[in-house]
Amino acid sequence: MENQHHAAVARGGEESISSSSVWIETKKQLRLAAPLAAGFLLQKVIQTISIMFVGRLGELPLAGASLATSFASVTGFSLLTGMASSLDTLCGQAFGAGQHHLLGIYKQRAMLVLAAVSVPVSLVWAYTGDILVWFRQDREIAAGAGSYIRCMVPALFLFGQLQCHVRFLQPQNVVVPVMLSSGATVAVHVAVCWLLVRRLGLGADGAALANAVSNLVNLSALALYIRLSPSCKATWLGFSRQAFHGILGFLKLAMPSAAMVCMEWWSFEFLVLLSGLLPNPKLETAVMSICFNTYVFAFMFPMGLGAAASIRVSNELGAGRPPAARLATRVVMLLAFSLGVSEGLVMVLARTLLGYAYTNDKEVVLYTARLMPILAACTLLDCLQCVLSGVVRGCGRQKIGAFINLAAFYIVGIPVAAIFAFVCHLGGMGLWFGILIGVAVQMVLLLCITLYTNWNKEVLKANDRVFSCPLPVDDTITSGCSEQGNGCNFVGNKQDDANGAIERTNGLNKG
Repeated sequence: MENQHHAAVARGGEESISSSSVWIETKKQLRLAAPLAAGFLLQKVIQTISIMFVGRLGELPLAGASLATSFASVTGFSLLTGMASSLDTLCGQAFGAGQHHLLGIYKQRAMLVLAAVSVPVSLVWAYTGDILVWFRQDREIAAGAGSYIRCMVPALFLFGQLQCHVRFLQPQNVVVPVMLSSGATVAVHVAVCWLLVRRLGLGADGAALANAVSNLVNLSALALYIRLSPSCKATWLGFSRQAFHGILGFLKLAMPSAAMVCMEWWSFEFLVLLSGLLPNPKLETAVMSICFNTYVFAFMFPMGLGAAASIRVSNELGAGRPPAARLATRVVMLLAFSLGVSEGLVMVLARTLLGYAYTNDKEVVLYTARLMPILAACTLLDCLQCVLSGVVRGCGRQKIGAFINLAAFYIVGIPVAAIFAFVCHLGGMGLWFGILIGVAVQMVLLLCITLYTNWNKEVLKANDRVFSCPLPVDDTITSGCSEQGNGCNFVGNKQDDANGAIERTNGLNKG
């Protein structure tokens, strides 16, 4: 009886520890996700403010700026965002493994690569007007879009560098300064837009230039923080020649990361274009734009959770703690489900009000209200897939993620949307049905990959990624490496320690 009592007490203790661990993990993720979501939302607001200023100049400037913004997102911003997201893996796992000096090297390497990639993209942007005319766009609108996007070229280069700084800070759990910097930038952006568009009379081109000024302000603020803050003292040791080495290795992760982001991003832009081919294109395009903007703003919150998932998983894998990485994944999925249900309910209950927030046209409002239940279902599935994508990034499995997004949207989602819209004559509702099915396939495939993940193997992969050091040691950074015990000379011992920790974990799991 006494033994049974002790066993019962032990079981109760284990359950208590488990509940405590879940609660601690939940608090960690919420502390990360809330500032991250706010930061994403503020960055989205900056582009919206620019469009709002241009909208007051007339219909033609608005059409040109909107087309240019869409073209810039597809050809430039999505590509740089995707490539920079490879730092979620590299910096996150290095930070978890205690190899703090590597974060600065990864950041510099990414800055070099993204600056180089921005050059051919800027050349494409220089001929945007001609490209749009070749795609049978209206000549006046194409000319306005070409002028607008040429003025956004400086913003392109600054955007890539800004993304590198943000992805350098996030894996260190430094998220509040990123949010505060974005908030300050929004305030500056309003003033700069007013100055360039209204006061100096630069028109739509002034709004485009304002994006560059705002990106420069945001980038400068984060660069100063990294240089001066004690929290980055171990991760930023100054510029290093090591950044010029291992670029091909970086691209092996950066290119699948870019493909993973672009495959999803481009599919939604493609469906907006399809809406213009439907009968009554003005109504369909207006409703699609309202639904898409609502969807994008709702997506900022699961994006915060997805980034938090990437941070937590990559940190724990780098630290050699597979059970903690597994726990982080389960907790973030529960949080994502709760968030998806909440956002979906708001969309359904406020479906009429959402339409009136954009227009007073009753036909548009009623059509939008009919689509909101489909958007609510999409939002729930998208919340889940967003955090699962974060887990994939945390593990460094972007290549699998890219193939999943290719299959979900281009083999299933878009063809099904076209069939529903044009063959079954469901119009915009058919397009959203296609999106719903595509997101469902994406979520299911990502869920299967996650459920069958061998976390011990992921720890070994993270260990190999962090502790492999084929690079020559740089004099500008060796002092920091050798003094702190984080340099290449100590890799062998640390790798043995990490492997030993994994073997002990395997033994415990088997026991």
